[in-house]
Amino acid sequence: MKTKPRTAPQRGFHFDYLMWLFTRLSALAMYLLAIVGIIAALLMSARQNMTVADLMRWAFMPNPNHVANTNVPDVEVWKGIFWQVMGILMLFFAGAHGLHGLLNVLEDYISRTWVRNLLRGLVFLVWVLMSAIGIYVILTS
Repeated sequence: MKTKPRTAPQRGFHFDYLMWLFTRLSALAMYLLAIVGIIAALLMSARQNMTVADLMRWAFMPNPNHVANTNVPDVEVWKGIFWQVMGILMLFFAGAHGLHGLLNVLEDYISRTWVRNLLRGLVFLVWVLMSAIGIYVILTS
């Protein structure tokens, strides 16, 4: 069975270009969130009470349970709304960035339009469910 090759991308603003741009900007946002997390944790006594591994785990997913297993004396400071928002943003950017990369790889090997559209919908559904579960965990921990 011979398949039709995909057409060349359009010029200007369109969905594929916006997703390409989102992938680049989400990577920068994840770096920024991690740097802010590391600096804020160091300012909040992580320097004396955490190992580097604990600090990295906190920077990429700020969850108070990550601090409870360290020598930090006051865990309540680490449970604020700021850290919950940081965790939700990291979850959003990392999930969307990774699943969009997976979708790009899958679309390179799939030539049928209806299968590509089905996969896009499936990946979006996985992202929504994963985000909902992650937000629930972040807000209840």
